Amino acid sequence: QVQLVESGGGLVQPGGSLTLSCVASGSIFRIGTMGWYRQTPGKQRELVATITSDATTNYADSVKGRFTISRDYAMNTVYLQMNSLKPEDTAVYYCNANIIPLRTGGNWYWGQGTQVTVSS
Repeated sequence: QVQLVESGGGLVQPGGSLTLSCVASGSIFRIGTMGWYRQTPGKQRELVATITSDATTNYADSVKGRFTISRDYAMNTVYLQMNSLKPEDTAVYYCNANIIPLRTGGNWYWGQGTQVTVSS
């Protein structure tokens, strides 16, 4: 069974930094694109950043220049370094990955989410 587990959320003051981590575990054959999304109450989940298997990155305009996505391919882990955080970055952040398990077809998987709150 494939799982994505996020960590690193919390409360931070405006202008501060946080790093989120997401580890994929289970019977994994290959991982394609990994990414981060976020959601606030009453709004649709939105893309924050993605990184492909060949390290091509993509960012939402709202986080360009402040957030950096990276991957440890050997450890099946994706990171989101968040700098210069703003109150509007407050959300539940979800990890997402395209994973091909060992014995079944590929699928998109979601983590359980981690809360990020930016407030003074």
